Amino acid sequence: MGRIAEETIEQIVAATDIVDLISSYFPLKKAGTSFKANCPFHNEKTPSFNVSPQKQAYYCFGCGAGGGAINFVKEYENLPFLDAVKKLAQRAGIPIIEDVYDPEADKRRQMRSRLLELHGKAADFFLKLLLRSPEAAHARAYLKQRGLTAEIAKRWKLGWIPDTPGAFLAWAKSEGYSGRDLVNSGIAALKVEDNPRAGIYLRFRDRLMFPVHNDYGDVVAFSGRVLQSGLPTGKYLNSPETVLFNKSKTMFALDRARRPMMKAKKALVCEGQLDVISCVEHGIDYAVAPLGTAFTEQHANLLKRYTSEVVLCFDSDPAGKKAVERAYRELVPVGLSVKVVSMPEGEDPDSLLQSEGVEAFQRRIDEASDFFDFKITNAKAEMDLSDPGQRSELSRQIADLIAPMTDPVAVDTLVQGLSAVLKVGTDSLRQFIAESRREQSRGRRNAYSSPDDDSPQRIIPVSLEPRCAALCKVALENQQAQQYLYEQIESFQDFLSFLPQLRLLFHILAKRPSPDSPSEIQAYLSAIPAEETAALQALLHQPMAAEPLATVREIQQKLGAESVRFQIDQLKAQLQDESSPEKVGELMSEISELQGLLREIEA
Repeated sequence: MGRIAEETIEQIVAATDIVDLISSYFPLKKAGTSFKANCPFHNEKTPSFNVSPQKQAYYCFGCGAGGGAINFVKEYENLPFLDAVKKLAQRAGIPIIEDVYDPEADKRRQMRSRLLELHGKAADFFLKLLLRSPEAAHARAYLKQRGLTAEIAKRWKLGWIPDTPGAFLAWAKSEGYSGRDLVNSGIAALKVEDNPRAGIYLRFRDRLMFPVHNDYGDVVAFSGRVLQSGLPTGKYLNSPETVLFNKSKTMFALDRARRPMMKAKKALVCEGQLDVISCVEHGIDYAVAPLGTAFTEQHANLLKRYTSEVVLCFDSDPAGKKAVERAYRELVPVGLSVKVVSMPEGEDPDSLLQSEGVEAFQRRIDEASDFFDFKITNAKAEMDLSDPGQRSELSRQIADLIAPMTDPVAVDTLVQGLSAVLKVGTDSLRQFIAESRREQSRGRRNAYSSPDDDSPQRIIPVSLEPRCAALCKVALENQQAQQYLYEQIESFQDFLSFLPQLRLLFHILAKRPSPDSPSEIQAYLSAIPAEETAALQALLHQPMAAEPLATVREIQQKLGAESVRFQIDQLKAQLQDESSPEKVGELMSEISELQGLLREIEA
């Protein structure tokens, strides 16, 4: 594996302000000298996630997650350590030179870089064809019909791919891309699986091409909309999953919508790319869409980074209503509130913006129904609620939807209101909720026990003996205390026999990161085992001792006394097994001397 020099890591951390970094992912609120937010690593209603500008570190008092800039990027984006460092280096404009060459890692990086380049160039090529090719006249006519101008196409890098593959394949060859590159990108596929000699074919034919970007604006995939009616294919065709693209973890236009979501304090989730583009072009810039897949937990967690409320804007047909409910089931467990825009039958955001105008559509968003109001309204149209059996069935459906909610006050409010609407007793509704929670809990346990479960495992901090913890804390926080400990390191070596955890203190003193430099401290913490990092980060977010040096000397004295008692106990154990009068005398003499020393220490 490659290795980045410690000096470079320190430089990267020093160039990164952790408040600025974390606030680029989700909003922080000033709280005294620190900043707070709801923790992104566990569900909570009351903010316990603390970010300290002074320490250049974060810590959650709820779940114990903590660290510096590197650890935040590593955990938040689920990246390996080196990738997190490189991401911060790129953000800070600091070049990275790895000490050791890793051919496999280098090969992966080169492939990823090549595929990113291929996608970016392909998007430019498709845009050029859309704007200039005589064969793309029908694609341009379609855009005009949808109210999309050439300038909008340029802003979104919309493109067109021909029905015949020759033009694209000739372009790819001229750019130096091989058939393997095209297959790895997902734009092409092998005609015969596992047989490259059989040739390749293009997945996309005569489609309007929408580039799909990652969170940072790189093109990582394409979504192609069919232009010919009556074809036996879906309206949209998306790239398959590749090293760059995972559709369950990607949302269309999220790279544009991140900051607008934070400002608007909500996200508008639409069904299609054209709906999102139309919303953004009309100034509703917090709109996103999933990509050809049902809404997932990963999508919910993506949105939670930037907002606490999601407004769903799906079609009013049965499929759209089911999609609303599926999305709700993913959004609520991560702590997001859900509203639903009332959509006339046969309309979508794009058509409403064209017919009603942006102000009317914005009112629809502002007046979006609470999810349960939406559910009850639709149920009244589809069920006979005067029938006790159907009313009971709806009550169970409602209970099943309330069950994933984690806020007891919100649950109680819903139970009170919905029991009146459904004409069902609150006790009955609560019983239905409890039954549903038991069923869902069993389902989660089964899912968690699956061998394919790749959810991240929470790091358990090492348990530090209190005196060891106090010494490590002052060594990281106070320059004078650290210097004293360094000078007294030999005397502390004597305490290892009964307090082996002091090895962590010795490691700190061997590196001696400056307590006056948060970047040095965080660089040091990022390089030690994660369990130790977690323990030390927790210590750093506890109040500092009023007199650090006095604290060290007091602990040293107590450890000295304990060391003497430890030696006395060892000698007494030897004494019990000793039969030689001469040896017994020597042991008694040593014990007496040590007892005298202990009285002096404790005096």
